[in-house]
Amino acid sequence: MPFQPNSPAARDVAYVLHPYTNFVAHEEKGPMIIERGEGVYVFDDSGKRYVEGMAGLWSTSLGFKSDRLKEAAMKQFDALPYYHTFAHKAHLPSIDLAEKLISKMPVPMSKVFFNNSGSEANDTAIKIVWYYNNALGRHHKKKIIGRVNGYHGITLAAASLTGRSMNHRGFDAPLANFLHTDEPHYYTGANEGESEEDYATRLAENLENLIVEEGPDTVAAFWAEPVMGAGGVIVPPKTYFEKIQKVLKKYDILFVADEVICGFGRTGNYWGSQTFDMKPDILVCAKALSSSYLPISATVINDKVYEPVKKASAELGAFGHGYTYSGHPVCAAVALETLKIYDEENIIERVRGVVPHFQKAIHSFADHPLVGEARGVGLVGAVQVMQDKASKKPFEASQAVGPMIANLASEEGVLLRAIGDSVAFCPPLIISESEIDEMFASFRRGLDRALDHLRKEGQAVA
Repeated sequence: MPFQPNSPAARDVAYVLHPYTNFVAHEEKGPMIIERGEGVYVFDDSGKRYVEGMAGLWSTSLGFKSDRLKEAAMKQFDALPYYHTFAHKAHLPSIDLAEKLISKMPVPMSKVFFNNSGSEANDTAIKIVWYYNNALGRHHKKKIIGRVNGYHGITLAAASLTGRSMNHRGFDAPLANFLHTDEPHYYTGANEGESEEDYATRLAENLENLIVEEGPDTVAAFWAEPVMGAGGVIVPPKTYFEKIQKVLKKYDILFVADEVICGFGRTGNYWGSQTFDMKPDILVCAKALSSSYLPISATVINDKVYEPVKKASAELGAFGHGYTYSGHPVCAAVALETLKIYDEENIIERVRGVVPHFQKAIHSFADHPLVGEARGVGLVGAVQVMQDKASKKPFEASQAVGPMIANLASEEGVLLRAIGDSVAFCPPLIISESEIDEMFASFRRGLDRALDHLRKEGQAVA
C-alpha cells in the first residue's frame, strides 16, 4: 500500500528491520505504530485503544505507566547513569538486586549474573554449564537437551536450544550438541485412552532413552520452561516434572528452569518452578524482572554449580564472560523497584484473586465450534483452533487461521499473539476482572468473525 511521504510508517518501512517479520509483507502493509500506554491499554497513532492481551511480549507485568518505575530510573540517572561490573567493580543497584533475587528463589541459590535479555541469560547459562563441566574434568559432558517447541531465545546458542523450526530455518541452527526431546502437550501428543500421568511417564522414559543413546557421560543439562510460552502455552501434564527430574538426577544432569515468561507471578506463584515443584540448579529470568521498562535479565546458579566455576576462574585467571551492560545501574534500579512493587502492592495475591475469573473465561471457549482446546494456568493461556475439533483435524498451515483470528481480534480492540493455530493470552498482572471481560469479549467477536469467514469458504465444520 502507498504510505504518506516521510510519514512514520513510510520511514519505518524504509529504515527499520523488524524481528519476527515477513519483510515483503511489511513493505506492503506497514507497521502498527503504538504511541502511548496506560494500565493494561495501549493506543496506536490514530488514537485507537487496545487491551494489550500479551503484556507486550509476555512481559509488561505492571502495565504501561508506572510512576514509581519512572522515578526509580530518574533517581538513578542522577546518581550514576552507567557503570560496569567487570573485574571487581560494583555499584549498589546491582548488589541490592542480586541480594533481593537470591532471597526470592524457589530453591537455595548462590550467585546472580546479570545480562540484558532472556536470550543472553540462557546463553550465559549454556556457557556456565560447559565451563562447570570443564572445571570438573568432564570435557565430553557438553550436550544440552531442550524440547520440541520449547523457546529459550534467539542468540545463536539459545536459538539452538530452542526447539522451534522457525528459529532454525535459514540460520544454520541448531549447532552441534543441542538435542530435543518431546513437547509435553497432552492434547496433541497423548495416545487414545492414555492418562496424563501415563503420558508423563512415557515422556520421561523417552528422555531417559535419549540420554542413554547419546551416552550419559556426554549429556550436561536439560532445559525447560515451567509452561512453554512461545510454543503455544503448553501446560505440562500431571507428574511430568516429578518424573523428568528423577531421570536427570539419575544421570547427574543439571536442570535449568527458564522462568523468562513464568517468573514473578505469572502462574499464580512467584515462580513457575513453585507451581510445578521444579528444583533447578540454574534459573534464568527476564521480562517481568523490570516489567520490561528497561532491558535486564539474570542467570542464577546454586552452590553446586558455583564452587567448580569459582575454582576454575582462579586457575584460568578469570571467568572470561560478561557484557558491557551487565547489571547496568539504571536497569538494576528499575528492576529492584519492580520487585518492591510486587511485594508492597501484593501483586501475587492480586493475580491469585483474578485467576479463577481468567481461567473460567478462557475455558468457556472450549465449546466454540472452532476451538479444539482451551488451556492455561495462572494468568497465561491459549485457545487452539481446529478445522474439525471432533477428529482433531488441524487447518493447513498455509491457511494461517491463527494469525487471521489474531488480526480480527485486533480490529475488535485486543492485541494477542498467534502461535500457529493457537492464540495466546498473557495480560499484565494488574488486569482487573472487568478488563479480563473486555479482553475476552473482543477476542470472541474476532473468533466469531473468523468462523463466519471460514464457513463461507467451506473451511470449517458448519
